[in-house]
Amino acid sequence: MKEPLLKRPMVTAALLLAPMVLLLVGFMVVPVLQLLRSSFLPSSHLLDGSGFSLIQYVRFFSDSYYSSVLLETFVDGLIVSLICLILGFPTGYSLARLPPLARRWRTIIVIMPLTLSLVVIVFGWLIILGRNGLLNSVLTGLGIAASPKQLLFTRPAVLVVLVQQFLPFMILSIMSVVTQINPVLEQAAANLRANRFVTFRKVVIPLAVPGILVGFNLVFVLSISAFITPRLIGGSRVAMLGSLIYERMMSELNWPSGAAMAFVLFVSGLGLTAAFNALAASRLITGGRRHAV
Repeated sequence: MKEPLLKRPMVTAALLLAPMVLLLVGFMVVPVLQLLRSSFLPSSHLLDGSGFSLIQYVRFFSDSYYSSVLLETFVDGLIVSLICLILGFPTGYSLARLPPLARRWRTIIVIMPLTLSLVVIVFGWLIILGRNGLLNSVLTGLGIAASPKQLLFTRPAVLVVLVQQFLPFMILSIMSVVTQINPVLEQAAANLRANRFVTFRKVVIPLAVPGILVGFNLVFVLSISAFITPRLIGGSRVAMLGSLIYERMMSELNWPSGAAMAFVLFVSGLGLTAAFNALAASRLITGGRRHAV
């Protein structure tokens, strides 16, 4: 006797996944496809939604300003990712080696900034970095600076705020992987007369590479797509493609041009991360074969 259709595992799994799939398709895939369609419109307004043209992409790549902004966006994303890696790896490693109760409370502290609204965080930094803000008051009060400095509307200010926003993602990614590394391996390396630096470089870091890659990709993608922070902290002096897309769509109401810029950022960012991951994977495979031999 055949098993009823509704009791089959595959059918049950499909029914359980159906609401989530429909939600993703209806509220993410369909709008993204409509946005992609609008990027091929010849006009600068969605109301003239007819025709097919590559003019929006031609305008983007023919203007050296947009190409330079795209390059600067990727450079800023790499800088933010590297700083988060340098700061986040020791923190994530130390959290992973704590007892479970202590790790739980310190992890809550790491996650707490993620529970705040991004707008609240950015406005807090506006108060800190303003000419009459906290940092300038401290610098002038200690005699380090004779007069308030221009800290806002600079690229270093944007990078600092982006690092503060996305550092928890790097810490959590690394911590989740390091917790699975058995401390006995580090003790075995110490018994073989390896100092802490050698143990860290040849034992901990190679085993933590998956967490490093996940954290690096997360921070990089979030950094290059940021638009609130560059717009409010950087102003018109610091141009990143995310803020330009927001301005093009919301201020100028030129959705076809903004959609084309968004998909250029999406495709180029996806290609860069895919190439980076492929290079890292090939290095890992080559290194593993070398050690096996």
